[in-house]
Amino acid sequence: MPRLNRAISSRSAKTAALAAASSLALVTGLFAGSGLAQADSAATPAAGHAYRHGAVPKLDPATGRAVTLPGTATTSAANLAYGGAIDGIGVTTGAPKVYVIYWGAQWGKASTDSHGLVHLAGDKSGMAPDQQSFFKGLGTGGETWSGVMTQYCQGVATGAQTCPSTAAHVGHPTTAGALAGVWEDTSAVPAAASGHQIALEAIKAAKHFANTTAAKNRNAQYVITFPTGTNPDNYQSQGFCAWHDYNGDTTLSGGAATSPYGDIAFTNMPYLTDAGASCGQGFVNSPGTLDGVTIVGGHEYAETITDQNPAGGWTSSNGSENGDLCAWISSGQGASQNITLGTGKFAVQSTWANDFNNGAGGCEASHPVH
Repeated sequence: MPRLNRAISSRSAKTAALAAASSLALVTGLFAGSGLAQADSAATPAAGHAYRHGAVPKLDPATGRAVTLPGTATTSAANLAYGGAIDGIGVTTGAPKVYVIYWGAQWGKASTDSHGLVHLAGDKSGMAPDQQSFFKGLGTGGETWSGVMTQYCQGVATGAQTCPSTAAHVGHPTTAGALAGVWEDTSAVPAAASGHQIALEAIKAAKHFANTTAAKNRNAQYVITFPTGTNPDNYQSQGFCAWHDYNGDTTLSGGAATSPYGDIAFTNMPYLTDAGASCGQGFVNSPGTLDGVTIVGGHEYAETITDQNPAGGWTSSNGSENGDLCAWISSGQGASQNITLGTGKFAVQSTWANDFNNGAGGCEASHPVH
């Protein structure tokens, strides 16, 4: 999903002055005391590069609006349509498995708490255990945020906007959660890793976790998480917070990466708290230091399971994915909010549901599991 830009620092500082923008339920928020308006994100592919799928645009604190990424268009009011699959893969059809990789010696010494979460001495804001706890909690506590994604499927005609009950739908996390593994790779991390280098790290992670067949990677995604002070894919100047792709995308900066283990889905996840409000800090809670970690992380997760090999899954007519169409909504239908999982409370954004509002579509944060 497109990369996130700065959010205004405190939810409590907002007023309720919002305007609806098209049938996408896109909104603009006005913040008390700041005079800043906040708008939904631009479309994806983003930032002038096709590989930055679902890039979350940053928020500009000077205007309160999402940064317009180069090469993007205005979001489309059309529902998502099926892209026909790439290498036979359109969506994640089994229970999603998320592997989180902390790349670089800068993360520091690792320890594990009583909940099985990995803490890292170089993680100044506590991003790592929060990220793990979120993924570990998906599918637990009767959560229905993930249910929105389960309406999508594969094996239908290219261009289809609905799925029959007999189709292979997006899987829901098991009651054990979506987190399947955590690895601190202390090898040298590039200061500004290219898309190709990030893909190679994801392939390396697949080997580390013994996911050495295409079948084992069919429902897996690898979240390559960078340490503080790094600038993966130049996110600091390119106006995004994160994006996802798969190794075979020939438009990746540096080119596609060859995998002996089947197609590998991965996310480029910078150390988001370095970007502060630009990448979601304080967007839902106050001070909300880690809000962006799960808002952005959830955005990319949701887009990966509905468009695993972009853009063979579900996208709008202009290339936006389910998270892109609902990014940075501050109030009203589809507003970002806290959800409660078996592992705690986390800030998330809503995602696009074709079946909302009698098929007109819209942004939802809860939906029955298909």
